[in-house]
Amino acid sequence: MQPAYRRVLLKLSGEIFAGAEAGFGIDAGAVTSLAKQVAGVQALGVEIAVVVGGGNIFRGVAASARGMDRATADYMGMLATVINGLALQDALEHVGVPTRVVTAIEMRAVAEPFIRRRAIRHMEKGRVVVFAAGTGNPYFTTDTAAALRAMEMKADVILKGTKVDGIYTADPMIHPTATKFDSISYIKVLEQGLKVMDATAISLCMDNKLPIVVFNLRTPGNMRRAVLGEAVGTTVTA
Repeated sequence: MQPAYRRVLLKLSGEIFAGAEAGFGIDAGAVTSLAKQVAGVQALGVEIAVVVGGGNIFRGVAASARGMDRATADYMGMLATVINGLALQDALEHVGVPTRVVTAIEMRAVAEPFIRRRAIRHMEKGRVVVFAAGTGNPYFTTDTAAALRAMEMKADVILKGTKVDGIYTADPMIHPTATKFDSISYIKVLEQGLKVMDATAISLCMDNKLPIVVFNLRTPGNMRRAVLGEAVGTTVTA
């Protein structure tokens, strides 16, 4: 079976690393499962970059709301994403996938600094590139980092792995009557204030006509199905 996309940017929220039960910290089983899914997709011949969140360890926005300086809180959140990135790298290499962690904040002892052409070359050589530390700037989310890195890497699509199976009219965890969209336009996501990604990320994707596929990562095989172009979750396009 031929994949529908040659190069993908996978966006992972921090809560994926925590597993279904804990909600915080890093669950080794959840990260191993994630690594196996990524390895299965790479085996199709797809080049993969990953942007990781850090909400399972520290949420900058939440700390800011409690009185911490917003820039300081955001930098702490960026460091949390580096921890997740290293955990994912370790799990991927345990299943035989060569991986490079690339950070927007320089910390050479544990990861490479972000250099666009080098990151592209890593993918061309069959390595998974894990982008950590967001954009390296406070006030920007890892969703925006995912959109930015996807443009820089010339990805064909953003795959956003979440704990729900797509975009709904409201949060299905809170509103059981919420209905799911099979596809939706960027502008409707913005107009309706749907919380799939922040407005900056959606606007960046809209300006550059980059599709987004939102799907449930905890359902085995969903990542592979999304890469093969099957109807999984919700697709955001023009």
